[in-house]
Amino acid sequence: MDMVKEDLLRRRMVEEQIRARGVCDERVLSVLEEVPRHLFVPPGLQGRAYDDDPLPIGEGQTISQPFIVAEMTQALRLSGSEKVLEIGTGSGYQTAILAKLCREVVTVERLASLSGAARKRLLALGISNVEYVVGDGSLGCPEKAPYDRILSAAASPDVPVPWMEQLAEGGIVVLPMGERFEQVLARVTRHGGKTRTEVLGGCRFVPLIGEHGFRD
Repeated sequence: MDMVKEDLLRRRMVEEQIRARGVCDERVLSVLEEVPRHLFVPPGLQGRAYDDDPLPIGEGQTISQPFIVAEMTQALRLSGSEKVLEIGTGSGYQTAILAKLCREVVTVERLASLSGAARKRLLALGISNVEYVVGDGSLGCPEKAPYDRILSAAASPDVPVPWMEQLAEGGIVVLPMGERFEQVLARVTRHGGKTRTEVLGGCRFVPLIGEHGFRD
């Protein structure tokens, strides 16, 4: 893709699809304008990389639409010092956004092929503060806990118990939650041993497959 055209499409994506729809965290907007989304989609779909649509990335998985990536990232309320657990590496696009906005990312993907491809993409972009784990995302990654933030790119019937056990005091979980084919985007905050859940809007994600998610 021509670099000048790609820069223009990326700026237009941020202004027209994201800022215009209410995302106002300037750090998030700046990173979305910086990360080349077309590198995270299959070659035949690169011409659609900056449309406001989810796109297939293989293995029955998708890259989320830019607005949803922005909305979920903003909901984490990142300051830059956090350790983040990401569930569902996928193409690595959301991983790259998180890595530029926090201290460290641990990202879990059940499909080794996707995890390996994402790692190559991020290393090629000079992003090195990410640890890649292949496994059941519904179990989190207890070896690296606790986490200040947890973000899931797959839908769960509820917040998996292991995630809450691995979440630090004052931490935030952002996830799609509900039925297999229709969910709400939720933010769960932990304070003083209690949790508070906010519904941010409707959404539709691929299901979280695992012990504490949906059965395949």
